[in-house]
Amino acid sequence: MVTKCILFDADGVVVNSEMFSVQYQKEHDVSNDDMLPFFKGEFQNCIVGKADLIELVKPWLSKWKWNGTVDEFLQFWFKAEHNVDERIISVIQQLRKKGIKCYLATNQEKYRIQYMKNYMGFEELFDHVFSSAEIGHKKPEREFYKFILDEIKNEHKIYPHEILFFDDSLENVKEAKTLKNLKI
Repeated sequence: MVTKCILFDADGVVVNSEMFSVQYQKEHDVSNDDMLPFFKGEFQNCIVGKADLIELVKPWLSKWKWNGTVDEFLQFWFKAEHNVDERIISVIQQLRKKGIKCYLATNQEKYRIQYMKNYMGFEELFDHVFSSAEIGHKKPEREFYKFILDEIKNEHKIYPHEILFFDDSLENVKEAKTLKNLKI
């Protein structure tokens, strides 16, 4: 069967940068043990759109030795991870010129996905940007993939066996494979 659509993950596929928390820990002499509870805990609600990052991160900033505003913190974060792989961008542009639909399918909270769309150019680069915050489910949850596949089928009459999926997480790939005939 012919490939008509490709789903790309953001971090680790289209974006290749050191995690902001690693950079932050070096620059601000903060330990991973200080930051991990937030990202493994409360932040997970931000990823699925059930909490607001600005509100949740405020109480953590003093512990993380941040002296600026929340907005400045988010700008540091988003800029730290603003390293788009130009080779992948070129491939995506070529694929779209050939009529292959290209979508971003990523776990992101609402402020970072807006940054990606507006400042990293993903709104124009991709035919559509799907984020977990907008979907209400995250990879590797089956509902995340089902939402995207339903949207693509309804809008373009493209079916799972006509879609490729690129992700740097084996867990995400394994769940995606459970969907009938999705190429990985």
